[in-house]
Amino acid sequence: MSRKVAQSGAQPASASSAQGPLVLIVDDVQDNRTIYVLSLKFSGYRVAEAENGEEALRQAEQLLPDIIVMDLSLPVMDGWEATRRLRGNPRTKSIPVIVLTGHALPEHAEAARQAGCDLVITKPCLPEQLEDAIQRILGTSGPTGR
Repeated sequence: MSRKVAQSGAQPASASSAQGPLVLIVDDVQDNRTIYVLSLKFSGYRVAEAENGEEALRQAEQLLPDIIVMDLSLPVMDGWEATRRLRGNPRTKSIPVIVLTGHALPEHAEAARQAGCDLVITKPCLPEQLEDAIQRILGTSGPTGR
């Protein structure tokens, strides 16, 4: 039972969703979120969404996802700051963060790693590539392979 969160467009995960790992997708572009959300749900993951860094922090604190996929260029609070704050929060510091960004320069990837991300993937990224990265980080062979 997904519901829209007022003013944000973010969707929390459903309690009645499949039992796969929970992935929080953070991207301000609805089309990007939709592509990855639909693909991951189809593959058996539970998925929540946020469209800016502040929403990502709230969702992460509330839902404690298994992994976060974070864009860097976000309104309100960018992905670098959101990742630093996730790492500074005892409840969320151990949640893996994959940065999925259009920032392709090496210094952007290094800045993301210094902020605390576990992996940097440059857009465009096929949904299958993202799922492979999620599986590698979580050490699974898929949502049911935990």
